[in-house]
Amino acid sequence: MDTTELERHRAELTGYCYRMLGSGFEAEDAVQETFVRAWRTYDAARGPLRAWLFHLATNICLDMLRGPQRRARAMDLTPAAAPGADLGAPLPPERWIHPIPDSRLSPEELAVERESVRLAFVAVLQHLPPRQRAVLILRDVLKWSAAETATLLSTTVTSVNSTLQRARARLPAVEPADPQVEDEKLLARYVEAFERYDVDALVSLLAEDATMSMPPFTWWLRGREHIRAVLLASGAPCAGARLLPTRANGSPAFGQYVDGRAFALVILEVADGRIGGTTTYLDPGLFPFFDLPMSFDPALRTEG
Repeated sequence: MDTTELERHRAELTGYCYRMLGSGFEAEDAVQETFVRAWRTYDAARGPLRAWLFHLATNICLDMLRGPQRRARAMDLTPAAAPGADLGAPLPPERWIHPIPDSRLSPEELAVERESVRLAFVAVLQHLPPRQRAVLILRDVLKWSAAETATLLSTTVTSVNSTLQRARARLPAVEPADPQVEDEKLLARYVEAFERYDVDALVSLLAEDATMSMPPFTWWLRGREHIRAVLLASGAPCAGARLLPTRANGSPAFGQYVDGRAFALVILEVADGRIGGTTTYLDPGLFPFFDLPMSFDPALRTEG
């Protein structure tokens, strides 16, 4: 076995570990540890390399999930805030669902199972006990057979089927995202309105029940009018900001720069020709993970 054989499985394993752990950084750590263990333990007599890698990755993820707290989004933690409410104290990084670049995931998997890496779905998975989570991802997302899953988890087909039934029953409903091709004109209008801090133009792009959140704060808003009120009252703190496009969790995303410096990663949820939600990660430490520069010339603002 050489590194090329392992690397062929990296993207698929990263997607699996990300769904399990809810953090792109932790998913990559888990995959790296999987490769280290595979070097030490793999024997062709055990069966196909892919199955052994998933066996190792599952055990590593289950070990990493032994802590008492699950990762979440703001809307899983508190009710929606009213305009004027204080942001409150930030929560530590380990409490949050973190994003993952599309570039770290399998293109084939994104094409078929894009919804299963959306922030909302990954957050819902965290409601499941870790073993139920693994079974549901393997069976319903990655389409492993009950027999294959039982072998991977060193259990029986009956146990796998029972666990899957319980996982499906516990899983809260998630509305599917728009399966159509994303509207590039909508995204261009968003960028132009954002960089000009044109509140009316921004709000016109939002769905009626759009949400806005800003990890690491549990504060979040629901509703176009609440978002409009907050944007108008904020004093345009990001006027003149620049956006650089990227992709995260199967969704359009942007690196936001204020005064030319990395400031936040903005992820959009787009459905039915509207923006249904924005999640703004106030963490410049995400920029290298997304291959975004840490600085950007503020003079290159959108002109028109």
